[in-house]
Amino acid sequence: MDRLIYTAMTGAKHILEKQATTSHNLANATTTGFRAQLDSFRAVPVQGAMLPTRAFVVDSTVGTNFAPGAIQHTGRDLDVAVQGKGWIAVQLADGTEAYTRNGSLKLSENGLLQTQRGEQVMGDGGPIAIPPDVTIAVGKDGTVSSIATGFKPGAATVVGRIKLVNPPEEDLVRGDDGLFRLKAGGEADVDANVTLIGGSLEGSNVNVVEAMVDMIGLARQFEMQMSMLKNAESNDTKASQLLSLHG
Repeated sequence: MDRLIYTAMTGAKHILEKQATTSHNLANATTTGFRAQLDSFRAVPVQGAMLPTRAFVVDSTVGTNFAPGAIQHTGRDLDVAVQGKGWIAVQLADGTEAYTRNGSLKLSENGLLQTQRGEQVMGDGGPIAIPPDVTIAVGKDGTVSSIATGFKPGAATVVGRIKLVNPPEEDLVRGDDGLFRLKAGGEADVDANVTLIGGSLEGSNVNVVEAMVDMIGLARQFEMQMSMLKNAESNDTKASQLLSLHG
């Protein structure tokens, strides 16, 4: 009987965790460049004496849905969307490198190109500095050019090139901040095949309808696990009654 309790108890626990993942995906359905999280269940034998036939249900995170999101035109000079596969490299406060698909960029008070959250956008030789009183243009290959906005605009001046990378997806891991990093650490190499679309942003790849259906299905699965626990309790009570009568 306790075999049923092991399965139902751990199944209910991890269904709640998967429900939390689905809720997190739904909450980020409008987050620029967001990649949906994926989970799956698997059975793991309980290790220990006298327990070879018992098994836990474990929610093992498969990883991330790397399918591209829809491209939305914004017309803003500092909005860029990665076309197809690839990532924009950013530098964190601790000096490490991370990767994002959120191309909504801004200039800091010191003229550095940053993400909206303040991470430095990496260039060929480090962070990209933009001179004052210029118009910014980002090319398809990530080249950042500036044009003076004075009375006599001059020729475009290249001030840097956004570091675009495309490491194997299986080598990436999502951090608590939503940014991706290499599992083995270090920095990914520049990939000249990654291209950008200027004046656009990539939307989230979360399918809202599918996520809502998943939440309903998970709620029903949780109810089923609770029903199994109640059946186990009922069977235990009846077995105790039979044993007391036999005694």
